[in-house]
Amino acid sequence: MIKTRLSAGLFSSAAAIALLSAPGLASAQTSQAALEARIAQLESELNALKTEVVAARTQQAAQQQDIIRLETRPAAPAPVQQAAAPAAPSDGFRIGDHTVKFGGFVKVDAYASRYSGGDPVNGDALREFHIPGSIPIGGTDEDTATDFNARQTRFWLTTDGMVGGHKIGTRMEMDFQTLPGAGDQRTTSPANPALRRAFITIDNWLIGQEWTNFQNTAVLPESADFIGAAEGTVFARQVQVRYTRGPFSVSVENPETTVTPFGGGARIVADDSTLPDFTARYAVSKPWGDVQIAGLLRQLKYQSPASNIDSTATGWGLSASTKIKVGAKDDLRLMVTGGEGIGRYVGLNFSNDAVLNGAGDLDAIGVVAGFAAYRHVWAPGWRSSLIWSAQKVDNDLAFTGLTANRSAQSLHANLIWSPVTAFDVGAELMFADREIETGASGDMTRLILFAKYGF
Repeated sequence: MIKTRLSAGLFSSAAAIALLSAPGLASAQTSQAALEARIAQLESELNALKTEVVAARTQQAAQQQDIIRLETRPAAPAPVQQAAAPAAPSDGFRIGDHTVKFGGFVKVDAYASRYSGGDPVNGDALREFHIPGSIPIGGTDEDTATDFNARQTRFWLTTDGMVGGHKIGTRMEMDFQTLPGAGDQRTTSPANPALRRAFITIDNWLIGQEWTNFQNTAVLPESADFIGAAEGTVFARQVQVRYTRGPFSVSVENPETTVTPFGGGARIVADDSTLPDFTARYAVSKPWGDVQIAGLLRQLKYQSPASNIDSTATGWGLSASTKIKVGAKDDLRLMVTGGEGIGRYVGLNFSNDAVLNGAGDLDAIGVVAGFAAYRHVWAPGWRSSLIWSAQKVDNDLAFTGLTANRSAQSLHANLIWSPVTAFDVGAELMFADREIETGASGDMTRLILFAKYGF
């Protein structure tokens, strides 16, 4: 635009000069005045052009500065996005703020058992798993008895989530291993579901039915039997309130006292305790394995207005257990437990907690128990465990009489194969015996075949 206007001005000036020099023009004075006027006009137009050029250059410089500012200013922050929804769990499914999981296993067992002291009756729990205090004594030796069942089948449901800044979880677990056996084997081999575990966890707290804090389930040997090393194992599930902080945990748990009458006789289950049972546990894990030490303090109590009995005693126990790695895949598992008044916690209540003396007072019964198990991996999917378990009871014969249990032990050897993940088949040979204070004893020899699939 500026060049066009400049060209037009120059063209006008050239035309004016040509007119001034043309012949026949007006007088020189008139021509001189016209020329001066025209020159003045040209100067005015040139000044205007200069002004426009300066303005144009100023505008162009401003535009360049704008471009520089646009290129060098910080990038605008990314728009704020709303928090993403929680990632889908790798297993289970979500309901609100909770991840819900369901699992369990189906287990089918076949037993071939021979009892030196006579066969247990149909429906007796001993026909389905090893109970040291139930091995028959004094009966007639019979032929091998064969039993099949699927009552160890188990299922569980768990939830985990964050609510109000607190980690909250639940677990509910059931099986069909009721005591005593629920049905006979004539038609359908029925079984009733039984509650195993049901608890709530809130941060470091556990409230509900769970394995006793006095027990270490991590060292239980792998066995085809329901428990395996039953005589030497701390074994109890009960309602409790537990607090855990790091390796240390304490709990208050449901109390119960089992009593031997003065002179011996049928077990008394006394539901009279005022105070809960107290436990404390310390567990550590090292590269070489795990170790745990646990303590138990409890009130033993029995009241019988009809017999004018109202007595209490103190029970206490200590238990140490460990799993030690041997080589790359093998391990050694050990537990030893001792104390007074802890009979119901050890060996499936092989011994009672206390006995009534002649004055009607409770006297705590001493117990020492333990097991050792070595687990060897033969090849991928193939493994065996060799297990020895025992318990010795310190009875005061003046109070308990001669029919009280004195000792029990068992020896197990098994071979287990996992052809695919979570599917186990195996066989276990077990020999177990029980002895009472008279010196009489009975034994059981059992072969167990099983198949189990976990999901």
